[in-house]
Amino acid sequence: MKIQKIETLVCHARMRNWVFVKVVTDQPGLYGWGEATLEWHTRAVVGAIEDVAELIVGEDPRRIEHLWQMMYRQHFWHGHGIVRSTAISGIDIALWDIAGKIAGQPCSQLFGGSVRDWIRTYCHLGGGKMEDFYEIAEDDAKRFAELATQAVGEGFTAMKTLAVPPTMPIEGLVPIRRAEAAVAAMRDAVGDEIDLMVDCHARPSPAMGLKFGKALDPYGLYFFEEPCWPENLDGLAAINAATTTPVATGERITNLAAFRDLFARRGCEICQCDITHCGGLTGARRIAALADAHNIALAPHNPQGPVSTAASLEFGFSQPGYIICETVHADVPWRDDVVEEGYTIESEGRLAQPNTKPGLGVEINEEAVKQHPFEQELPQRVFYRDGSIGDW
Repeated sequence: MKIQKIETLVCHARMRNWVFVKVVTDQPGLYGWGEATLEWHTRAVVGAIEDVAELIVGEDPRRIEHLWQMMYRQHFWHGHGIVRSTAISGIDIALWDIAGKIAGQPCSQLFGGSVRDWIRTYCHLGGGKMEDFYEIAEDDAKRFAELATQAVGEGFTAMKTLAVPPTMPIEGLVPIRRAEAAVAAMRDAVGDEIDLMVDCHARPSPAMGLKFGKALDPYGLYFFEEPCWPENLDGLAAINAATTTPVATGERITNLAAFRDLFARRGCEICQCDITHCGGLTGARRIAALADAHNIALAPHNPQGPVSTAASLEFGFSQPGYIICETVHADVPWRDDVVEEGYTIESEGRLAQPNTKPGLGVEINEEAVKQHPFEQELPQRVFYRDGSIGDW
């Protein structure tokens, strides 16, 4: 059995172009689906997949670890730069899909079998619609509350908001009070039974992240995401130690050594490795073992397309430390047209039931993808009041 070719299918989804990876074997009808979506780097990732494919076309797709090592270590540059790591991830996910199809079992069975009966999911405010999640006016607390109520009405018991505005390295009370007002309005609207997460998008400096963390601590957040730059391990550790709200981070980290350093400094309580960026399911399983050694929970970053979600759920059904799955369901109205899924999500509580099909259990409708060809992703930029550059 050999890999015959590796194809990419690009599907424009407004703020992102979903990059689907199809690994085709020389066995009739046997192929696997992966995903390598990377916002504003679509052309670079597609090119990187073509580069990496040169290493493994003609090889046996069942030798997943061997192929992962080849993709990561050959061509001189190790594969932890974000573009190449994403390319490797997409191919690796597709190889595990093939492995599951060969075995006639869901991928989670290949990882030791299911450790749970269902997985809880959470949403972004607005279901991931760009305007509702990223572009709410920072002082519009009423709108935050309305969207939180809407999410509860859709069956979710947990939701995430970008309630922390961009700030310069040091600012006064105004942005702190606005974030606090937004979260207070959400908590008043949904009550204590619903879990709220706040994503800072690594916008604040460590000093400002600490201010936001302490101000939001009384609202009992489920987690406090990326309160400062992920490179600043001392800052993350200080914020994690100073608040009762668990810090979550890891979506921008792509290699095991960096996770080792993050965990050793106790920079987080929740690891958000992104399966489409950190080396696929092979890389994520290594990170999960390391997190387990530090008693750090897993909640993978997953705002991308449907193959990423299927991979996250297969991973979650096999990992004891996995606590919740991030989902996006309303970023584009035709999302369900491009995919058939083997798992189901109950409307009450938004609980994901196990995939019953081999591999990832997904099939991409290639004709539907063609209806949404590549377009440049919609820009998201941040400037401070004085015109200087901020983090989006």
